[in-house]
Amino acid sequence: MFYRCKILNVNFPSSMSLGTFVKHLPFSIPKTSLPPQRLNFKSLTTTTTCVTRSSSYFETLNSRQKDQIHLYVDALLQWNQKMNLTAVNEVNEVMERHIEDSLAIIPPIQNSYISSCNNSFDNLRIVDVGSGAGLPGLVLAVACPGWEVTLVESMNKRCLFLEHAVSLIGLSNVQVVRERAEKLGQDSNFRERFDVAVARAVAEMKVLAEYCLPLVRVGGLFVAAKGHNPQDEVKSAERATKLMGASVLQLCSVESHSPHGQRTAIICLKNRPTPRKYPRDPGGS
Repeated sequence: MFYRCKILNVNFPSSMSLGTFVKHLPFSIPKTSLPPQRLNFKSLTTTTTCVTRSSSYFETLNSRQKDQIHLYVDALLQWNQKMNLTAVNEVNEVMERHIEDSLAIIPPIQNSYISSCNNSFDNLRIVDVGSGAGLPGLVLAVACPGWEVTLVESMNKRCLFLEHAVSLIGLSNVQVVRERAEKLGQDSNFRERFDVAVARAVAEMKVLAEYCLPLVRVGGLFVAAKGHNPQDEVKSAERATKLMGASVLQLCSVESHSPHGQRTAIICLKNRPTPRKYPRDPGGS
């Protein structure tokens, strides 16, 4: 069962298109970097950094988008007083640890989608699995108004917050779905319907592969935002990733305000349909 949030008929006067926004993002790609390749798990420790950040992504947003982010952060901290949405409770900390980290995965999505999927990234269908407080999906929807973003969350209280935030901000490109990812992946309305699935701090990589990849179309991407050193986790998930019909393209390191100063976007390309039995029901074999 799922609930769509109420969509407001709001126009988006914007001084900056998505293409212009991404072009001005403060990241660079090493001149010696190669196109994304399937990873050799024997040499994961030598994987090169494909994205770096020298300043704030938030500062690249236009004034309307910044206002929307501030409204979201204020609502997040207000609701956090009565329910568990985030462990941080200061505005600056939310901006650094959540907003900047969420915006930081846009360049990896852009680079991998253009190089591997041979399509424009201006009008993507995104699903954020285990969205929680809307991270990163709601932030992506603000930064990229041309993207259609689906926030998947199983807890009703969190869905109520997400619907409130979407209405408060005035987003017309977001729907909130209250359901477990395991069940949604077997729903023909959602199965293999998305260009990109994203997940941040939800579960281990091998579990995320089964939750997320059934929702991704063949030729689409799965992007998992992980910690600074996820090589072992990626290696242990190799079998599950292949079983779901995908392969790992690359690990993209991004600067972060996390304790280790770095996070990693694990980029997977879906090569073939996911076997029909997946995802399995909770507790299934």
